[in-house]
Amino acid sequence: MPNKVVKQLHLMGTVIDITVVGNKAEEVVEKTVRMLEYYEKMFSANDDTSELMKINFNAGKTDTKVSPELYNLISLGKYHSMKDDSFLNIAIGPLIKEWKIGFEGALVPSKEVIESLLRKTNPEKIILSPNTHSIYLEDKQMEIDLGALAKGFITDKVVEYYKQQDITSAILNLGGNVVVYGESHHPDGYFRVGIQHPTEPRSHCLVTIQAKNESIVTSGIYERTLTVGKTIYHHIINPKTGYPIETDVVSLTIISKQSVDGEIWTTRLFGKNTKEIISIVNQLDGIECVVIDKTNKVFTSDMIKTKLM
Repeated sequence: MPNKVVKQLHLMGTVIDITVVGNKAEEVVEKTVRMLEYYEKMFSANDDTSELMKINFNAGKTDTKVSPELYNLISLGKYHSMKDDSFLNIAIGPLIKEWKIGFEGALVPSKEVIESLLRKTNPEKIILSPNTHSIYLEDKQMEIDLGALAKGFITDKVVEYYKQQDITSAILNLGGNVVVYGESHHPDGYFRVGIQHPTEPRSHCLVTIQAKNESIVTSGIYERTLTVGKTIYHHIINPKTGYPIETDVVSLTIISKQSVDGEIWTTRLFGKNTKEIISIVNQLDGIECVVIDKTNKVFTSDMIKTKLM
């Protein structure tokens, strides 16, 4: 009988849940934790000693040689940040640090501060040197923030490791970024993954999806907020305005094979209206979505309808 090991820990500013079923489950879970800690040390924008922060500290001064994995993720992030209609911008660091929504010291910056910081968020000024794996930020005060991509990249690395191990199944949940691997205990082999109800306490699901060897990434404006007077500010910042995104969408879930694709498209699309999101996703290969609007009405892309429960 395969072992089942369940572990919960706090990393990357969120709660992480790991479940592994298999003959080497305990060993696999321990290795998973070490991998998560290793990549957090590489990608964190909240740890001054991380590899990413070396780039940010050298902004406007000199280029920084980095590991191939960090270089590749920044390169991928810049590519998607440069798209005209994208709400993903990995150069958004200065604005994230100023608002601090979800962290101690959160505040609403002045209009003047936001306008000043917007000038420091141009992804074109992230200079990539592929031959040396070096990154240079052209302006002082520029900061890369990989919060929109890192969890997906890390999840995919962990799944690559799982594929080499003698395990039956695994569920990895990095604070709303879920991946299911292998066969579930259900007769059909599919896992049941719930999508959080936006206005109910945690673990209350509005929609459930059947999934197998897939990533389910959800981004929602209810996750981290700042209340000032009667105004509620959420943590998803519009890189074009410097303020929280104004949208009829409260939750966007992307279902994909690669978790990093889920991260990319939840961020690229969060800011568009429901109709636009569905239209774009229906044209993407291997990408599906579930959208919840402010009335808690559920919309989906065409191909995912058969997987809803």
